[in-house]
Amino acid sequence: MSNLKDLDWSNLGFSYIKTDWRYISLWKDGQWDQGKLVEDNKLTISEASTALHYGQQCFEGLKAYRTKDGSIQLFRPDENAKRMNSTCRRLLMPEFPVERFIDAVIQVVKANEAYVPPYGTGATLYIRPFMIGVGDNIGVKPASQYIFSVFCVPVGPYFKGGLTPVNFYVTDFDRAAPNGTGGVKVGGNYAASLLPHEEAAKRGFADCIYLDPATHSKIEEVGAANFFGITKDHKFITPYSKSILPSITKYSLMHIAKEYMNLEVLEQDVYIDKLDMFCEAGACGTAAVITPIGGIQYKDKFHVFYSETEVGPITTELYNTLTGIQFGTVEAPEGWIYKI
Repeated sequence: MSNLKDLDWSNLGFSYIKTDWRYISLWKDGQWDQGKLVEDNKLTISEASTALHYGQQCFEGLKAYRTKDGSIQLFRPDENAKRMNSTCRRLLMPEFPVERFIDAVIQVVKANEAYVPPYGTGATLYIRPFMIGVGDNIGVKPASQYIFSVFCVPVGPYFKGGLTPVNFYVTDFDRAAPNGTGGVKVGGNYAASLLPHEEAAKRGFADCIYLDPATHSKIEEVGAANFFGITKDHKFITPYSKSILPSITKYSLMHIAKEYMNLEVLEQDVYIDKLDMFCEAGACGTAAVITPIGGIQYKDKFHVFYSETEVGPITTELYNTLTGIQFGTVEAPEGWIYKI
């Protein structure tokens, strides 16, 4: 711990800080090279790379956590590897083997151990694996070469103020097409979200809520996160759709709700005009963990859940259990934690 970088750990934002090492591997002639750690945070690629012109690229996000005894652990990196490969299949990119993915992440965390925030600061080491299509290409077709890379950044809470409720606005924009790329983690989904987010922010909301593109009657995602609600009879309900990115955090919360808290868990349609069934609600994802939803503005009606200022008891318990598992103070289900 004495070799930690001199950073204001308790006041970190969610912003880029250059760390010392990153992992890089090149796919060429039908195979990945051995991969290596490098210090340079700049990539030199062809001007004709498919990532630049046709959006053939994808990414993941996960975190490393410092535990109370000073050790470091990862939370379900195998699920990130599987999800990235699902995205790669959708975009005709070469898969990166799961074990190699995990090994690359571990190499990066070990090499940047001095940037893993101390336990108790609320900060974590955010890890960003990504893959881009590169090489000399001009036609609309898969790239001839690919770069897989992993870098990391120490971060504070995604939303300032930590676990405090924020309000959301229902947008008329669609996040994804019914049979498009909404269920995979591609950059184009996020580029499309910038304008709706800006409009929500101008209206004084944290972000926007997207409805299903086919009928505009069902909640799909909350900004770049998944939605969940707690009903008045204590059921954990979250939307299901092929257009929703399968959040590792959401599925972890579903397991916690059922196995740790004995709640009934349902993955089903969540209609925007049926919000009265919920007494608590939240958005969940790797970056934000859980963001409690105070209220949702839909057309001319503003619906408040538990409170605009206080977090509900079930949301609080979900958050404390999940973060306890991630930071090593709550026993984790088998296979969830990878010790560094």
